[in-house]
Amino acid sequence: MKNRKLIITLAIFLAFPILFVSGLAQPPEKKKKNKNEGVRTVTIPISIFTKQELKEDQAEEFIEAGQIIVEEDQDQQIILSIKSVSNTPLALALVIQDDLSTDVNLHLKKIKEFIRQLPRGSRVMVAYLRGGSLDIEQKFTDDLEAAAKSIRIVTGVSGVAPRNPYDGVIDTLKRFEALPNGRRAILLFSDGLDVSNGFSSSIPGQSQDLEKAILRAQRAGVAIYSFYASASLTQNGNSNLILNAQSSLNKLSDETGGRAFFQGTFTPVSFEPFFRDLGILLNRQFALTYLSTHLKKGYHKVKVYSTNPEVKIEHPEGYYHR
Repeated sequence: MKNRKLIITLAIFLAFPILFVSGLAQPPEKKKKNKNEGVRTVTIPISIFTKQELKEDQAEEFIEAGQIIVEEDQDQQIILSIKSVSNTPLALALVIQDDLSTDVNLHLKKIKEFIRQLPRGSRVMVAYLRGGSLDIEQKFTDDLEAAAKSIRIVTGVSGVAPRNPYDGVIDTLKRFEALPNGRRAILLFSDGLDVSNGFSSSIPGQSQDLEKAILRAQRAGVAIYSFYASASLTQNGNSNLILNAQSSLNKLSDETGGRAFFQGTFTPVSFEPFFRDLGILLNRQFALTYLSTHLKKGYHKVKVYSTNPEVKIEHPEGYYHR
């Protein structure tokens, strides 16, 4: 590998815009000497797209992504591979909070359509956050029709509310352990509210379970996409609770390489715009594997960016190595 440089050329053929990614490379020049000899591999999910979203009628447009650069703890690392949609099927867990407003039931048809339209080879799991446990309706399967049929109505009553949504997220992340590394994601339908330790725990920085969920998702290489809908404690219009809840979902998604979707403070009238944007993100998602020179246990901060300033890359902010 001359000059420690790796050049990877990828083309992504999408149902809508075509994204052309060339020169995906990581050419670290001078690296700090690591007192520990050896390296280890790290795989994280990334999504590559333009800062200005493409329109559907721009299907013939090509976008030069330039060189992709990975930094871990401010040191450049060597990219081993960037696997795209075509050669890395998606493992997706749909997790739905069972005490959400019954308005969510109006969108079940769209949720089922989204599952059926996933790329062939995708594996889907469907579960509900109910009481103190994760109610699994469908284990991971590549039978998309079976996964779609497992979607059921939400009860919408406070008696089935989970302790907090992040307990269920943590439990869901354990289900990925039996799957091969690759493109992984959770689609969480929730209000994002954690009052398990009083109203103070609804503040994003005060929720221990939220922090645990983020660290475990980063460790497992799972991007979490969240759709906000009001639930038993947030449908009364309490602005402080709703702000804390939405901020928590935003933190969860941002720090794991996903995205949070909101439409005001109540359950959206339509999930259609959310699914359209999510489809773009998932079709532009890659499994990026690189060599880490940091062997020390603990938290490692990650930054992924392109030499093309018009390209935006969403990725986990870091991960926890144990």
